Amino acid sequence: MQPSIVREIERGTRYGLLTVLAIGVRRRDPGAAVNAIFGFVGISLPHVIERRYDMEFRPWQRVYLETAMLTHAVGMLGQYDDVWWWDHLTHTHSATILGGLTFAAARRRGRDPRPRVIAVVACAGILWELVEYTIHATANRIGFEPVLVTYGKTDTFYDLVFNLVGAVIVLVLGDHLLGNFTGSAGDYR
Repeated sequence: MQPSIVREIERGTRYGLLTVLAIGVRRRDPGAAVNAIFGFVGISLPHVIERRYDMEFRPWQRVYLETAMLTHAVGMLGQYDDVWWWDHLTHTHSATILGGLTFAAARRRGRDPRPRVIAVVACAGILWELVEYTIHATANRIGFEPVLVTYGKTDTFYDLVFNLVGAVIVLVLGDHLLGNFTGSAGDYR
């Protein structure tokens, strides 16, 4: 990916998040506004990681992370309700990012990433669903618009399934796509 294209995508992502923030404020939708703010935090992570750990993201990796932040924030404007597959996309996308971080850390330490990726993604997914439920229930109880919304047991089940789909994608493609973070990959079969 050419640097100029990456810069344009990054700029577009920032404008997209800014638009979600503005719409969220205009609609008095705290879910959209808060998720846009978290999106801005998320898109700054590659710069922090590169400086702190002396690593360099490939352009497509930077774009991949940023689009995850944008799709989640945009989802809060109604796509989660209106587009049946949006939630599946964002859970898979987020799980590949968390799984990728776990995969790279395990490989760098010379450990088998398979059980770690599955465990971290599964546990984080369960924790996320519990936090989502708690925030939603608490907001409803005190009369505030919830920042996160739960849609019931079936939705939670599918969220966890698509988190695991993301983990499997990382396990299948991790050595090929994350070599810049892992160094030389050993055989862990």
